[in-house]
Amino acid sequence: MPEFWSAPLLLILLLAAAAVGYFVRSRLPERHRARDSIELVQLTISLLVTFTAIVLGLLTTSVKAGFDAAYNARGTYAAQLAQLDECLRQYGPETQPIRGQLRSYAAGVIASTWPDETPPAEVRYPDVSRMPLTGESGVLGAFINDVGKEIHRLAPKDPLQQGWQSSCLQQYSDVVKSRWTVIEGARPSISMPFYWVLVLWLVILFASLGLTAPGNPVTMIVIALSAISITAAVFVIMDLDLPYGGLFGIPSGSMRHALDDMMRP
Repeated sequence: MPEFWSAPLLLILLLAAAAVGYFVRSRLPERHRARDSIELVQLTISLLVTFTAIVLGLLTTSVKAGFDAAYNARGTYAAQLAQLDECLRQYGPETQPIRGQLRSYAAGVIASTWPDETPPAEVRYPDVSRMPLTGESGVLGAFINDVGKEIHRLAPKDPLQQGWQSSCLQQYSDVVKSRWTVIEGARPSISMPFYWVLVLWLVILFASLGLTAPGNPVTMIVIALSAISITAAVFVIMDLDLPYGGLFGIPSGSMRHALDDMMRP
């Protein structure tokens, strides 16, 4: 479920759980609201709060590390594409068709990964309307594979060009490795069953709060603010777990800068 829908749903569930807890408390016989019973519920709340805080902290650390890794991988990938283009430029004018194909590939990556942004201009690229936002694209994969084949087919005329060909082949290998690092780094790491288990813990926690909280406006406001705060934290975690798209998505700046550099004659 997208994080934009799961966050409001979580907020509704938490507020509803607190309301149910308060409703049940107001109708419990006095003997069920004895001091020992309330102390047991408060102890349960403390355990749930501690456990939930630990889990949310671990999730935040994990998804932030994954987001940073994906961000750095995208920057490295863009830099390596620009370096490969520069290597082909240094080889000589024979590589102009290969460089054009490399530019088309970079432009296709930008247009398919960031479909809501302005697509690259002044360069042709394949149709991206049916390409996935993340993951492997067969069309773009074929483009980058053709680049590698054309580099292998180059026929150096002197030792200098032979050295540049070897360098370009090594840089092409680095580009392919970085490409797969970017592809794999875009996959979500939080499973939905685990997410709903976390939601269940939070629902139980807020139901317990409603069961023990006195019925006055101050406690209601505090519970509502707590629900909003936790929902915001869960939203950030879910959004960071998807590096592309969303509020905190990785920007296209590095790829666009690389393409601008590749557009130089």
